[in-house]
Amino acid sequence: MSQAILKKLILPLPLLVLAMPAAFGQDPPSEETIEYFRLNCMSCHTIGGGRLTGPDLKGATERADEAWLVDFILDPKGVIDSGDPYAAQLLRESRGLVMNQTPGMDRTMAEKLVRMIAAESAKERSEFAGLQISDRPLTEADVRMGADLFSGAVAGANGAPSCISCHTVAGLGGLGGGRLGPDLTDAYDRLEGRTALSAWLGSPPSPVMQPIFKDHALEGEEVLALVAYLKDVAESEEVEAPASTLQFLLAGFGGSALLLVLFDFLWRKRYRATRRPLVEKLRRDTAVGTH
Repeated sequence: MSQAILKKLILPLPLLVLAMPAAFGQDPPSEETIEYFRLNCMSCHTIGGGRLTGPDLKGATERADEAWLVDFILDPKGVIDSGDPYAAQLLRESRGLVMNQTPGMDRTMAEKLVRMIAAESAKERSEFAGLQISDRPLTEADVRMGADLFSGAVAGANGAPSCISCHTVAGLGGLGGGRLGPDLTDAYDRLEGRTALSAWLGSPPSPVMQPIFKDHALEGEEVLALVAYLKDVAESEEVEAPASTLQFLLAGFGGSALLLVLFDFLWRKRYRATRRPLVEKLRRDTAVGTH
């Protein structure tokens, strides 16, 4: 091979080395960024999996520049209130629902998320395309399974806690469910159906639920069963679960009375064995004193 040909091959190598970062893209997203998106964004957004409560973010960096996206992530309401036309369009498409400001968000994290969205959008299939839920028709067996999962009669495969611990729905009866979380009677309608509700159940955005479900996520069939149950509840005639405060108080008073009776029975010898001789002695002393 002649020296002239070798020079033509060797001289461009420095330029090729300098161009390698651009050719292979930016640094991959950090685990912190991936985990943040999974915990705070996946309940409302996918990247290539279709619209949920919020828009599909695939190609978001092609529809708006990075600076705009960062500003919107940091202060969605502020950008909307500024009269920005694209923000107004997003608001109309979400039927007036304004994106919440997520916990721990700052400009650095927002910039990392935008770069991650761009990188994931370039993939044939993003890992954030969403939980794969079967689109088969929901059955009565699904409804029954969902009711058992909700009430805790059946435990989740990964150890997820029962919904009734924090939530209630119409038709539970008795003391109803918990009140720490919202009433889920209309959750199916409020989240506009199966897809968004499945995403919410698959990756709950609540600060209370996040640390619990991070290591105890629901399986796909469990999510489907809960969707079927909540759909059935939403289609019932009851609008919301009745307040159970009075029932709780009455049950508390009744339980306290039963405990007192039980303690009186269990400890009757302990106290009466001491009290009776004292009472009898007092009576005898009183009788002697009157004579």
